[in-house]
Amino acid sequence: MISDTETIAAVATPPGKGGIGIVRVSGPLVASIANAIVGRMLTPRIASVAVFRDAKGRFIDEGIALFFQAPKSFTGEDVLELQGHGGSVVLDLILRRCLELGARVARPGEFTERAYLNGKLDLAQAEAVADMIESSTALAVRLAGQSLQGVFSRRIKTLIEHLVQLRMLVEATLDFPDEDIDFATEQSVESDLHKLIEMTRQVMKEAHQGQMIREGLVVVIAGLPNVGKSSILNALTCADSAIVTPIPGTTRDLLKLDIQVDGLPIRIVDTAGIRQAMDPVEQEGVRRAREQMVKADLVLWVYDSIEGAGQIGCEDLTLDCPITNVRNKIDLLGLDPQLTESKSGTEIFLSAATGAGIDLLKSHLKSMAGLGSTPEGAFIARRRHLDALSRGMQSLDVALQHLMNKRDAELVAEELFQAQQVFGEITGQFTSDDLLGRIFSSFCIGK
Repeated sequence: MISDTETIAAVATPPGKGGIGIVRVSGPLVASIANAIVGRMLTPRIASVAVFRDAKGRFIDEGIALFFQAPKSFTGEDVLELQGHGGSVVLDLILRRCLELGARVARPGEFTERAYLNGKLDLAQAEAVADMIESSTALAVRLAGQSLQGVFSRRIKTLIEHLVQLRMLVEATLDFPDEDIDFATEQSVESDLHKLIEMTRQVMKEAHQGQMIREGLVVVIAGLPNVGKSSILNALTCADSAIVTPIPGTTRDLLKLDIQVDGLPIRIVDTAGIRQAMDPVEQEGVRRAREQMVKADLVLWVYDSIEGAGQIGCEDLTLDCPITNVRNKIDLLGLDPQLTESKSGTEIFLSAATGAGIDLLKSHLKSMAGLGSTPEGAFIARRRHLDALSRGMQSLDVALQHLMNKRDAELVAEELFQAQQVFGEITGQFTSDDLLGRIFSSFCIGK
């Protein structure tokens, strides 16, 4: 438990007018604040109708008062929730009264931070609270709920438990060098390390899926002018979002739209046609198109079925993301929609005009995000989680190399220790104040 903490208070509902507004208070002064505002002691975990009054006993509002006694509360401290009418002035008066009675305004995310510091949540669960609030799809909410319930944390703790067992065996050779422990020929260490690497690889795969569902996929539609890029955008969004004309170069600026494909958020970016343009406005459009392609998770290179692929136009770019060729206007040649895989990559045959093949494209977008069928044990994840898992995997790989090369046990033990430290960053077992500050400062006030 945190000792000698200040009492914090904040409005926990969004700004604006609504039927109900909540002021939340947490800390050692909660009982006295509740008594002063409500005029009586509150029974823990029992909702009570109460009149909220100011310092002179004047009426502020009438609503529901809820008292949660430590440690059985969200933060692990005494917590008070005053549920009144959802007007900004009313809530401000209630909050101001709490501040007069010794509380201070909470920082963004400070309630959840206290829940973490008091052991009510680990760091991954605390981040899941914010992820639930920010989720843009039903699937993201479900996966954030899985993380909040500890699914992700338990996977990480399992990895750490296996690491500890491995370290115990390896370090036994360091602590008891005179004992008959032949480290170099210890087959169980090598076998267990291979299993741990495979377990980590699976968690990384699922974490990547969770991160994609949380942040979405950035898809850039690019190609030569007049090949149907904007028509494909309209087909994906099921709306006339972009202007479509037979005149080449209609699109000169970027058009960004957000869609969902079976719970996967996707940011679609329609771009100007790539060509040597003389018009300075179109030149700027082409420059922006190329800039977006570099930043994309996936580039859909669209070309006209009649004209052929022609010059790809992006061969001079260094792209870290994959490129999918999209052969549009197949209806003009009487071709059937299909998806083909070859050494040169993926190619999708479709018609934006008729909609044929658009479902193939959507399925392809899901597969590029690593989403097939979402397992029941899936969870939400963040980029920092993937970074930590990647660094931990690197340490495990180095440890395996040391082991295979019959190197000193100290080197293997050190890499296993580094992996354990890195995995511990995910749940907050090992973390820094700077990291905590960055995480919780991104939360909304009152949470």
